[in-house]
Amino acid sequence: MSKSTNITWHDAGITKQERREQNNHHSFVLWFTGLSGSGKSTVANAVAKALFDKNIRNYVLDGDNVRFGLNKNLGFSAEDRTENIRRIGEVSKLFVDSGQVVLTAFISPFQEDRAQVREILEGNEFLEVYVECPLEECEKRDPKGLYKKARSGEIRNFTGIDSPYESPANPEVTINTSTQSVEECVQTVIEYLSNRKFI
Repeated sequence: MSKSTNITWHDAGITKQERREQNNHHSFVLWFTGLSGSGKSTVANAVAKALFDKNIRNYVLDGDNVRFGLNKNLGFSAEDRTENIRRIGEVSKLFVDSGQVVLTAFISPFQEDRAQVREILEGNEFLEVYVECPLEECEKRDPKGLYKKARSGEIRNFTGIDSPYESPANPEVTINTSTQSVEECVQTVIEYLSNRKFI
């Protein structure tokens, strides 16, 4: 895949551990995955606010927002979805190296793609958060009107309709937005991080 040649990795003058010590917390990725309309962005941003209130440096990478810039040249084919997630994985790694917490809110429908992101990070730096919600509920919410367009054929390769979603096999955290409030989902994530002594 790599096309770059004649390049050499330049080590930073400040280590990741030194940045973590300055920030007084661990750095890692909270990878929110789930169907469109499941509440990934809503919960990720609520968790980010809870972390911010605890003086934990963090940033949210949202699926739609990233496609306005970094990934605006990508569509929604299986190949483009894979490249979308690969790029986000590399950007997330940079945030972790900077000593921050990065929260990503992407459908990221393919297990293999999420596994590849996990592999580029260290063992205690990738936390998969499965935002579980039945398709019927997501479709009923349909906040962007995308399910309606997908059902009518206006949108092709839409996850859950004519493109598959592969649920995580062993996520670190599972929340269910059809049975839990946003506040309860946030509490579940924060409690997990506290128990792991990440925060």
